[in-house]
Amino acid sequence: QVQFVESGGGLVQPGGSLRLSCAASGSIFSIYAMAWYRQAPGKQRELVAGITSAGSTIYPDSVKGRFTISRDNAKNTVYLQMNKLKPEDTAVYYCNAAGRPTWQHLFDSWGQGTQVTVSS
Repeated sequence: QVQFVESGGGLVQPGGSLRLSCAASGSIFSIYAMAWYRQAPGKQRELVAGITSAGSTIYPDSVKGRFTISRDNAKNTVYLQMNKLKPEDTAVYYCNAAGRPTWQHLFDSWGQGTQVTVSS
């Protein structure tokens, strides 16, 4: 069973930056595509960034050019650098392994997530 522990969220002003981290358990981390998802109050969870085992990345238009996903397979960790944050980025952020090509999450055991609040 894979477990995920997200960290790095917080309160930031519009235009600010945050870097999220997600530590994953399991020795087979490197073979999975990984993704960050977010869920705002009253909304469905949505994909915000994905990275394949080879390092290719995808982003929805809503965050493209502002968010950057990366991974360190030696540390079983995936990161999300978020720049130029907007109030609409406010949500709880989660990571998970992702199936291809849909980028649907693979594991039902989500971590606790990390809250990102963008507000002045």
